[in-house]
Amino acid sequence: MKLGEELERRILYGLACEWKTALLLLSPSLRGAMRIPFFSLRDLKTRWGQWSGKRHEISLSRELVLKHSWDSVREVLMHEMAHQYADTVLSGNNELPHGPCFLKACHLLRANPKASGEYPPLDERASDNHCRDEDRLMTKIRKLLALAESKNQFEAQAAMAKAHKLIAKYNLDLLAHHENRDFISLFLGRPALRHNHADYLLAQILQDFYFVQGIWVSAYVLEKERMGRVLEVSGTIRNVQMASYVYDFVCHFIHSQWMHYNREKGLTHFRKRDFAVGILEGFRSKLADKEKEPKRHGKENALIKTKDPMLENYLHYRYPRIVKFCRGINTRDEKVLNDGKDIGKGLVISRGIMENGQQKGLLIGN
Repeated sequence: MKLGEELERRILYGLACEWKTALLLLSPSLRGAMRIPFFSLRDLKTRWGQWSGKRHEISLSRELVLKHSWDSVREVLMHEMAHQYADTVLSGNNELPHGPCFLKACHLLRANPKASGEYPPLDERASDNHCRDEDRLMTKIRKLLALAESKNQFEAQAAMAKAHKLIAKYNLDLLAHHENRDFISLFLGRPALRHNHADYLLAQILQDFYFVQGIWVSAYVLEKERMGRVLEVSGTIRNVQMASYVYDFVCHFIHSQWMHYNREKGLTHFRKRDFAVGILEGFRSKLADKEKEPKRHGKENALIKTKDPMLENYLHYRYPRIVKFCRGINTRDEKVLNDGKDIGKGLVISRGIMENGQQKGLLIGN
């Protein structure tokens, strides 16, 4: 498996950028004890990455960076960085590879201690295929989303509402029984230097209606060779799967509707942003109306905003310093915006692209 020389250089530079960013998790006194390593890509056969104290080098598998998403690559990088910290700072080179010093380093760097050997990469663990055979809930939801493809608008709307109700019931049952649960964090979309208002609106919809928490995190932008930002959602695997699917579905819907809307208008990409904002505002108002409707009839709420204390604790550990920021809204075309709203109110999340394997976050050719 070969990489072009220029691409390999960009990836290696990206690993160095991510390493420096992760170092900020440590206190200033601990940061100073770490020396940036050499980075390399190798044809590793039995592991995704390795730390070599002799070479002072972190190596990652070429297969990993070619076939898996950048957040999967980052997870392995952080694991190897924890090995480096345990070895060079905590003097754990005389203990077992995953001994107490390594586990302490993982805690400090928020690294996954399992992310090595034959452990599946992050994008595989979060994929629909990874747990398809054993997950009855997702099977039911998948069937409902198939019904939501119906040309009968009322039947499609009812199927989507029932799918949401199943998701809500699953989450409410977890909270009511105080069940322990594992959480996962996954990138949605690609890292970029800038994001527009529609990106933030879609992130807020996922957080408000799909039982995940979203944070805009620093991540390397391969094309620009700089650190940018990307939306990362956290939650149970089922909820992250659904949020990832909805994200992809809505993005695809916006693009296809814009191509149809703008076929003979010749509008600029600035108007496409207005159109996307309109669709998302229309879709959000539809979800909010569905949330209120069952309350008026005294029935079980289909879309319930609830806080999960365990998820809040997970996020507080993963991101001890979260900064809130606001973005201004540029001048927009109200007609294009309102046309988008009308279309967004009719948006129905259906099976559509779900059959294609879902997690497509390859570093190359995405």
